[in-house]
Amino acid sequence: MVHLLSIWFLVVAFSGAGLVNAISTSGTRSDFARWGYPRWWGIVTGGLEILSAALIALPVSRIVGVALAAVIIAAAVFTVLRHRDHAHLAPLSVFVTLIALAAISS
Repeated sequence: MVHLLSIWFLVVAFSGAGLVNAISTSGTRSDFARWGYPRWWGIVTGGLEILSAALIALPVSRIVGVALAAVIIAAAVFTVLRHRDHAHLAPLSVFVTLIALAAISS
């Protein structure tokens, strides 16, 4: 049961984060600019997050989706630590926990 819930929470979380980044709100754009990324980087990130969610949702590609999700979140954690933007660590820790649960219970 924990496995199934972690999978679907991960799908919902990455879909939501992907939409927010792909839509590229002013807050999202300013965050990416402050971190030194180009203006279009949020769209790329959002696309990768949505792709990750889709891969996780399908049992045949779940391992690839979880691996992609882990790479995305590792890059995000590295970015916020590098820029000492610790306010973003709490949401990222939720993603790390969900990825760990999905990977362990697979």
